[in-house]
Amino acid sequence: MADEVDTATKEDVARRVADMQDCPLYEAKEQVRSVLTALGDLMIEADPERRIELRNFGVFEVKKTKAKPTARNPKTNEPMFVPSRRKTLFRPGKRVEEVLKTPLRELGYEVPEGSARRNDGEAAGDEE
Repeated sequence: MADEVDTATKEDVARRVADMQDCPLYEAKEQVRSVLTALGDLMIEADPERRIELRNFGVFEVKKTKAKPTARNPKTNEPMFVPSRRKTLFRPGKRVEEVLKTPLRELGYEVPEGSARRNDGEAAGDEE
């Protein structure tokens, strides 16, 4: 199995807030819990769509999906109806997106084996 992904929890966010605000951890936990509850409630209350814009962070959107009257069950291959529903999308803000688009090599990370580009800059299929 691949390396385990580092997971940040609500507690980690609260610790970061406590450090930034120079406040006790218990206060930061309550602030983080309140913000996340409010975001969740705004998404749940979407009737049926909503856009939540947090400047310098990103945009959360609740959108409708189309009904699919001709979908197929992959196990039985029988046609089935999939009703429309709501889904959530997140688009990062400009600052976050620019940092995430920075190539891993420029950040000092190793480029994973099998990537589209090798260390010498050639495409993987350009061997002579």
